[in-house]
Amino acid sequence: MRTALEILAIVSLTYFVLLNGLYLVFTAIAWRGITHHRRERAYSATAEVFASPLTPPISILVPAYNEEAGIVESVHSLLGLRYPEFEVIVISDGSTDGTIAQLRRAFDLVPLRRALRDRIPTMGVRAAYASRQYPELSVIEKENGGKADSMNCGVNAARFPYVCAIDADTMLEEEALLRVAKPMLDDPDRVAATGGIVRIANGCLIESGRVTAVGLPRSRLATMQVVEYFRAFLVGRVAWSKLHSLLIISGAFGLFRRSLIEAVGGWATDTVGEDLELVVRLHRYLRGRGEDYRIEFVPDPVCWTECPEELAPLAMHRRRWQRGLAETLWRHRRLWGNPRYGLLGVAAVPYFLAFELLGPLFQLLGLPVVAVAFSTGAVSMRFLAAFLLMALLVGVLLSVAALALEEFSFRRHSRGREAVRLLWFALLENLGYRQVTDFWRVQAFVDLARRHRHWGEMKRRGLGIAREAAGRS
Repeated sequence: MRTALEILAIVSLTYFVLLNGLYLVFTAIAWRGITHHRRERAYSATAEVFASPLTPPISILVPAYNEEAGIVESVHSLLGLRYPEFEVIVISDGSTDGTIAQLRRAFDLVPLRRALRDRIPTMGVRAAYASRQYPELSVIEKENGGKADSMNCGVNAARFPYVCAIDADTMLEEEALLRVAKPMLDDPDRVAATGGIVRIANGCLIESGRVTAVGLPRSRLATMQVVEYFRAFLVGRVAWSKLHSLLIISGAFGLFRRSLIEAVGGWATDTVGEDLELVVRLHRYLRGRGEDYRIEFVPDPVCWTECPEELAPLAMHRRRWQRGLAETLWRHRRLWGNPRYGLLGVAAVPYFLAFELLGPLFQLLGLPVVAVAFSTGAVSMRFLAAFLLMALLVGVLLSVAALALEEFSFRRHSRGREAVRLLWFALLENLGYRQVTDFWRVQAFVDLARRHRHWGEMKRRGLGIAREAAGRS
């Protein structure tokens, strides 16, 4: 028994040494990458890009299901983007609330006969509308088929060579489209897709479809997610992008070459992780053809979104993400450790398999196993101290490093007391919050065994509701 406990304790310690060691490497890569990006941004000619007749037009696709609370504010923010030529296509996926009614009133929609390509199969289209106020806005009403089916319908309707996929509950900053498109404009033959950072709008002041004052949420749960997002985007995605092995572009904000989306058959409708699965499929398609390509993450084109402030919807989100990860990794199991796919096959996919998919099991069981092993004398006090150092204190260091990277690079939370509050939550996040999210992610394996397919819904207050930043007097 003691020998088994000792082996399990050693395995747990080894796991945390590898995980946090890798994340320290990612943090170093991210610091270097973002520092280089800030220097480049100082010389980026966005004014010239905006004025150039050669800048390619973009179709913005907005899938919407029962989004009446915030759809008008979201569309207003898109119509005000600074980009030479674009169209906004809202796809109502069989909404049963007032989504269409809100859009018709706000944008003076009229019925439109619109011929759609049928390159990607989708559920049937019920109606199409055009705005008399905004020629660049159109709305498609279709039968319910899920978010991926709506995106595919939008691709069939898109007129332009690039498509930008965003969520209906998000808002883009004025120059976000210019910035996320910059890598494609600089190297159109190689860059296949780009993604921008997603930030949490809870606690921000929002007026006329724009975030006019950045603040922290009053909700402790939402503030925890602010820290979590910084670590995931500013460290994880920047690092994998620099290693040419980025596996995910957030479904909330991504830009793709339309011809590639059509070539691979669009977003998959039989997984809840359609954003991850599409990017992995693009990698396989392009590497299989021997093409020289890039899929990049750009850390400063900001997309603002509303995050859950209650446990139940947050739990559904984490379980759904974990299910989507498992489905994608299994579907593309041919990549596991396959040197034919370069660093993607021998490093990125194994990392996501070992540390993202199976990681919650190790992180939940590691501390109890080591505690029992210590209490029975299977491991020493020195071993216990080393485990706590690697499992908890280094995790806190990594969260603090992500916050420091945000403050050094972008400094959106400029008030000192907000920075202190974020630092406090970076400490707390590793002592309870991450363990709870790991528990939810483990529950996803039960969902998979039961073939649970439900997407889950979050009750939204709407981004149009002006909310004062936390602590604002």
